[in-house]
Amino acid sequence: MIKKNDVLTEYVVDIGSNGEGIVKKDGLVIFLPFALIGEKVTFKVLKVNSKIAYGKLLEVISPSQERVNAICPVFTKCGGCSVQHLNYDSQLKFKKDNVVNCFNKIAGLKVGVDQCVCSDNQFRYRNKLQLPVSFNGERTIIGFYAENSHRVVEIKDCPINKEYTKTIIEIFNNFILENSFKGYSEITNSGDIREITVKEISGNLIITVVWIRQQEKGIKGLINALKLAFGDNFSLFYNENNKNTNVIYGEKFFLKHGLSEYTATRLGIKYSSGVLSFMQVNDNVCDKLYSYVVEQVKGFAPDTVIDAYSGAGLMTALLSKTAKKAIGIEIVKEATACADLLAKNNGLQDKMFNLTGACEDLIPSVINKEKEMGNKVAIVLNPPRKGCDVNVINAILKSDIDKIVYVSCMPSTLARDVGLLLGSLKQVDGKIEKVDNYIPKYSINSIKTFDMFPQTKHVETVVVLEKN
Repeated sequence: MIKKNDVLTEYVVDIGSNGEGIVKKDGLVIFLPFALIGEKVTFKVLKVNSKIAYGKLLEVISPSQERVNAICPVFTKCGGCSVQHLNYDSQLKFKKDNVVNCFNKIAGLKVGVDQCVCSDNQFRYRNKLQLPVSFNGERTIIGFYAENSHRVVEIKDCPINKEYTKTIIEIFNNFILENSFKGYSEITNSGDIREITVKEISGNLIITVVWIRQQEKGIKGLINALKLAFGDNFSLFYNENNKNTNVIYGEKFFLKHGLSEYTATRLGIKYSSGVLSFMQVNDNVCDKLYSYVVEQVKGFAPDTVIDAYSGAGLMTALLSKTAKKAIGIEIVKEATACADLLAKNNGLQDKMFNLTGACEDLIPSVINKEKEMGNKVAIVLNPPRKGCDVNVINAILKSDIDKIVYVSCMPSTLARDVGLLLGSLKQVDGKIEKVDNYIPKYSINSIKTFDMFPQTKHVETVVVLEKN
């Protein structure tokens, strides 16, 4: 019988959805991060449950041909890159296979998935940086959270983030040291600085310092150091957040230097982005993804396209060029205001219409109105990781909508929602159940994956559904 702290040597026979190796022994499925299929490995058992166990990799005795040397010095310690030890072609295959497995296991659907669209940049691709600042009992450190924890792993640089990462960390380490500031302690909800965030828009940086209680000490020196590194191509915000929660920002932002937002162009659409604006983290793959979605809708030639979970309206604007009109639905009032401004700045006021409200509340009436007018309707869904509210799914099923393009960054919730739309799943008393015999209302036209997040387990997926 396998017990905690046992040291075993076994072969890895499979790979899990998080990129971890899987060993099977004595009726147990043992999850082993950073091990690859086919490898003979030695590991220590950390935890044993009734059917599964978790281990720590100690030695790779016979490495897989797919294994590469990770370039990050804190790989395996930081919670960011879980597959940096896997060569890039194999990363793409792993992500595609993960989507296939989710559809099979969760929704009972055997699907084909197109080859994963690669990122032109496998490193230095992220345009967003989030650095928690922590006091570890002895000193203040800047870094990233370890996997499944709020323990900060100190870093000096990050190879998947842009080149300015190292400079930002150096500047703020000096700022903290020179002014005797302390990092945040979750245990005591005390300290000075909680987080440093950076967003890059067309070469301009929006830098935000999140304080427990903001203060002006040392700010001139900080601005001068940032100017020396980045010239005039940056803004500096202070944010105050004294609540003991996982939410990064407090309610109020204070602009200390530079512009409040910057203007950029994506696929021919001019847009403005500020400190709270949503951005895909990989500009290169974002263009590929958005172009593909637009292509799928354009080929259907709808009269009306609905952009659900539309954010600040960039996708809505792109979709407005594929139909007589595009309707964006977004629950955040500020985002809708940005979308209205985007429509105006791009001369799309007569084709792009933005509504504020929950998708589950607005979708039924919007679809019914368009159908009553005899319009051919398509809908683009791009929900958060938790997927669509079940009421959105039900509204779509009742509406008899013609075409669905579903964009997701979470294969498990995507598979669930597609299963509900096709009928292979149903909700009973708040629980999702599989259906053996069903007549699908929709057919899957295509499933395509996009590697928005190289070196990590995450993948972006687009599913195209058409009414039978």
